Amino acid sequence: MDISLYITAFVALFVVIDPIGLAPLFVALTQGASAKARRAIGLRACLVALVLLTLFGLAGEAVLNFLGISMPAFRMAGGILLFLTALDMLFERRTKRREDQAASNEESETDDPSVFPLATPLIAGPGSIATMILLTGETDADWVHIAAIHGVMAAVIICVLGMFLLAGVIERLLGQVGINVITRLLGMLLAALSVQFVLNGMIDLGVL
Repeated sequence: MDISLYITAFVALFVVIDPIGLAPLFVALTQGASAKARRAIGLRACLVALVLLTLFGLAGEAVLNFLGISMPAFRMAGGILLFLTALDMLFERRTKRREDQAASNEESETDDPSVFPLATPLIAGPGSIATMILLTGETDADWVHIAAIHGVMAAVIICVLGMFLLAGVIERLLGQVGINVITRLLGMLLAALSVQFVLNGMIDLGVL
């Protein structure tokens, strides 16, 4: 088992989901809630996201085959999508969009943001879903590999839950400047990983 592959998978999912960037939004969405209610909302959001990402990790490639989309083509498309996500992180567009989603949710009648917008699209969004399909769709992937990728994904979701539970403390410690710096660093890492996805797809197609 190539440990470096799963370290890369962890970094890719961590960067795409961005637990650190979600922390202040979680605080905003649960403003005025008790500590117990916040824990319940955070746990529920993470469980729903875990189920969604597991479903796409297990059945995503079958759906692509049904639609006649090859894995190399999806790998390249996913890489481009992740690169756009990286650009959003680098230029703060993703943060603004997430804040807009949070604001629109606050204006709705529901008081429980666990399923929307926390579980989806903030945690299990297009980027993380695409990443799960890419990671589980590696050539000659066996069930051990697929199970390991899902274990990595679960570890990232646990990180998200940890950030939710510590959101208030983290926000006070890092401040807005610290969060912006970390978000940009993660954006640079994601840009490099997304280019690698595109290159791998081109290699699989025989272009390179």
